Amino acid sequence: MKGQEAFNYTLNLKLRTNRIFFGPGVVELLQRITQTGSLNTAAKQMRMSYNKAWRMIKKAEEELGYPLVNKSVGGSNGGGSTVTEQGKQLTAKFLLFQKKTYQITNHYFSEIFSDELNSKDTKLEERE
Repeated sequence: MKGQEAFNYTLNLKLRTNRIFFGPGVVELLQRITQTGSLNTAAKQMRMSYNKAWRMIKKAEEELGYPLVNKSVGGSNGGGSTVTEQGKQLTAKFLLFQKKTYQITNHYFSEIFSDELNSKDTKLEERE
């Protein structure tokens, strides 16, 4: 194998209908909205525009048929955003799906690529 690093894999889970509408980006956005109480602040933390963040939320809501975020406009408290109960439940389900998928995938990865992974360890031990 080339270089000193053992190889691994990537897995990118997303929910879709006829288009992708929910994945790690939306999950992170919803988590940050929960933490900050603001879609604008959440978007800034993720280094994306408010407009892009709002489009991501709207696209997911259109596909799901229910709201993920409630917005309150201005006023004396300055407005803000909250994640709906359905949004929190979907986020929790997605994270559980992701965790279980990684658990089983890690098992199969180790099983299938054990020769390559073990030979890499052996090569490293021989050099030390």
